[in-house]
Amino acid sequence: MTGPKAYLIYSSSVAAGAQSGIEECKYQFAWDRWNCPERALQLSSHGGLRSANRETAFVHAISSAGVMYTLTRNCSLGDFDNCGCDDSRNGQLGGQGWLWGGCSDNVGFGEAISKQFVDALETGQDARAAMNLHNNEAGRKAVKGTMKRTCKCHGVSGSCTTQTCWLQLPEFREVGAHLKEKYHAALKVDLLQGAGNSAAGRGAIADTFRSISTRELVHLEDSPDYCLENKTLGLLGTEGRECLRRGRALGRWERRSCRRLCGDCGLAVEERRAETVSSCNCKFHWCCAVRCEQCRRRVTKYFCSRAERPRGGAVHKPGRNP
Repeated sequence: MTGPKAYLIYSSSVAAGAQSGIEECKYQFAWDRWNCPERALQLSSHGGLRSANRETAFVHAISSAGVMYTLTRNCSLGDFDNCGCDDSRNGQLGGQGWLWGGCSDNVGFGEAISKQFVDALETGQDARAAMNLHNNEAGRKAVKGTMKRTCKCHGVSGSCTTQTCWLQLPEFREVGAHLKEKYHAALKVDLLQGAGNSAAGRGAIADTFRSISTRELVHLEDSPDYCLENKTLGLLGTEGRECLRRGRALGRWERRSCRRLCGDCGLAVEERRAETVSSCNCKFHWCCAVRCEQCRRRVTKYFCSRAERPRGGAVHKPGRNP
């Protein structure tokens, strides 16, 4: 289905999917020097993006993945009359002791519709447009590649002599984490200056991107130094950013945040104490209200701040990754 009718049916899911991609981008980069700022979240090469670096690559991939994921999920929930389970392989042998069956999430549908919407934003034929289209496809491949097989046993008295299996979407967080790993391994594509201004140039661009797996993210430019403020590029730098030093169940990037945001950027870690107020000791009263006390507690937070450089001190050298 294409045209105005398709737009009316699917547009709300597309918008919700793009929003989920934005939220996941902010989550994945919350403790990185580049933290997915609003100005980076434009999805077409003619929409004002002035860079073609690995961060741009991630924005395209996660947005495309979000749109495909949401369309697939809404299909499974019965939100679209023309979409249902993917039963195309039902009854076929999937592996030793199991058969395809059940109601697999219809990622083929989500892939096709998301491609129509997201890829249509690219109207150019230059290297940047080719890069964006490649990363859009990498986002869709990430959704398909993280699908989970779910099985149900069959047999006398639960013997599980055979199994029926189907594919389900993972949590979208898994897709985001998968693409974050691809971001760190993104490939830089070097093209001759001016490629794309002729039919031969466009052919060379197409050949170059065809030679790279669509499961990988690609970029054309190196990333700027996100440690430093750059008003021209709209970068705020890391001065004033909060980081984490202690806490329960900190992830890898959270544990390293003070070093990456402050120390490696030539900034000191400033400790600040603050008082927070939150609801506590909540009780249900018949009928029907919940009353809570207001509890105050002192918390310690850490921020990157400018420090006087000691004589002979080290000069900040930007790292490979932001």
